[in-house]
Amino acid sequence: MVSRRSRQQPLIETVRGFVVGDRSLDIALLLIHAVVGMLASGCVPLFTSDQWSAYSKALLAHFGHWVEMPRRYKRGRPPKPRWLPLPALQYAQVVKKRVRGRVVEVSHQVIYGTLTAIEKVISQTGKVINMAFIERLNLTIRHHVAALGRKVMSLAKTQVGLKAQLSLCQTYHNFCLPHSSLRLPLPEPLPTKGDGSPRKWIQRTPAMAAGITGHIWRMEEVLLFRPPPWRQPMRMVA
Repeated sequence: MVSRRSRQQPLIETVRGFVVGDRSLDIALLLIHAVVGMLASGCVPLFTSDQWSAYSKALLAHFGHWVEMPRRYKRGRPPKPRWLPLPALQYAQVVKKRVRGRVVEVSHQVIYGTLTAIEKVISQTGKVINMAFIERLNLTIRHHVAALGRKVMSLAKTQVGLKAQLSLCQTYHNFCLPHSSLRLPLPEPLPTKGDGSPRKWIQRTPAMAAGITGHIWRMEEVLLFRPPPWRQPMRMVA
């Protein structure tokens, strides 16, 4: 999920997760599972994507619940419960119509939820349903990960190596790279050394905007940082 700051409400642009693989349902399930693992309990955000059908199935698998269906007839077996999306799930797709490889028309298709509810959420950011932010993020990733560039010779030799490059890119994007959309204006401009223009903004990274850290990290800090061990649930042995 990618978002930017707007006039109405500041948003945090972060790389939530990634999965290396082909465009299959299993990969879509892993990607949505990685995103859901970072959400707060009970949080159901708004999702938008392209027309890849695997996304709708993966979202339904993670944000669905069993619903008892009403009886249509007095006699006979009662209908079986159905797995339906949660009422809070909102998901829309961007539909692009192409003619000879060129996009000539862009429309929207609501998969889960209602168009009114989706437009109400998006109106808080002053944006519309589109794929501009994720496409801009894809360009950023291609610039930082050489193996994902177009028409390059620096291909990834192993899947493990590509995952390591993407993990480093994700950390750099969230902790080391200031985003102009997240900067805050200073109460008063601060003078700089020499004859340079005064400083007017406080540069911030997505991690700073999210309250995870209080400064812009250097790559040296990232490479020398030792994360705490992952807490595993304890099992009682009889």
